[in-house]
Amino acid sequence: MANLQGFDANQVEPADDLEPIPVGKYVAVITDSEMKPTKSGTGNYLQLTFQIVEGEFANRLLWVRLNLDNPNATAVDIARRELSSICRSVGVLVPTDSADLHNLPCLIHVRVKRRNDTGELQNEIKGYSARDAKAALTAASETPPGVATSVQDAPAAETPPWKR
Repeated sequence: MANLQGFDANQVEPADDLEPIPVGKYVAVITDSEMKPTKSGTGNYLQLTFQIVEGEFANRLLWVRLNLDNPNATAVDIARRELSSICRSVGVLVPTDSADLHNLPCLIHVRVKRRNDTGELQNEIKGYSARDAKAALTAASETPPGVATSVQDAPAAETPPWKR
């Protein structure tokens, strides 16, 4: 049991019922990472928490589980490939710890899928790319043909880490 003295639900707005976000690409950062044991106890997975940091869905969280330690070699191969995509999207090719990937912006490619157990819709991250890809797409769509563009990437002193 937990001590809840001092909590008054009359003073706090209730949580919204969170529906899945629409399919698309969103700027996000990894805010947490943790190795956890698999249900079967025969391996471990790396759980990454992604937080969307821009747009209408800012502050929404999505999770990824990477089976990096598993008796199934195919599962490990898939997880290692996905981790490679994540590392490339944030620009850290040789991390020494999962924390090396935290607070670095990237684009997550989100889709909606139906859960096998309940039939409910849920979000799933199906790809990653560098945040610069979004800037390049936006600049290309807004810039007339033949006009050169440049993006100033130097962060201001008070700029949050995900806006670097």
